Amino acid sequence: MKNLENAPKIYVGTYGQYNSGSLFGKWFDLTEYSDLKEFLQDCFEFHRNELDPELMFQDWENIPDFFISECSLHKEAFAYFEATSEMDEETAEAFEIYCKQINYWPSNGCELENQIESFWESYQGFFGGSGKDAIVEYAYQYIEDTGLLSGVPQSLERYFDYEAFAKDLFLDGYSEHEGHIFTDC
Repeated sequence: MKNLENAPKIYVGTYGQYNSGSLFGKWFDLTEYSDLKEFLQDCFEFHRNELDPELMFQDWENIPDFFISECSLHKEAFAYFEATSEMDEETAEAFEIYCKQINYWPSNGCELENQIESFWESYQGFFGGSGKDAIVEYAYQYIEDTGLLSGVPQSLERYFDYEAFAKDLFLDGYSEHEGHIFTDC
């Protein structure tokens, strides 16, 4: 993980302890584990003082909600963390949005490699940094990249309604989430 400050962590207690009025547990840094099995073994080892500990994830940090609940962690989480550790922060944020709100991974059944590939096909970039409307900013970029107005006299070009074009563009074919633009595949 590049940034240890943003490392995925889980505070693991047990239901037995919790039902006895105790929040006894430990923070586990998931970057120290290669897979779910290794992580769970360490959790059970930590709670070995209980006969049959039922693990309870009482708190977590830097773990997308689609991977975790109070009693489970998705097995694909570790592969996801490894993949996003190789991305810059902005791209990792966009990938999380894509997985959570657009392509619904891992519940869509895709392999991580295919999910990453479809993300790169869909992701157009971040356009929310200037404080302007990301959709309109993308429309300007789209028009420039496609040459849509090339050859149009400048005296007519200034009458082009970028806001209306952006609205139409995003009615069918594109979506915006927190400044990140995606094509609808």
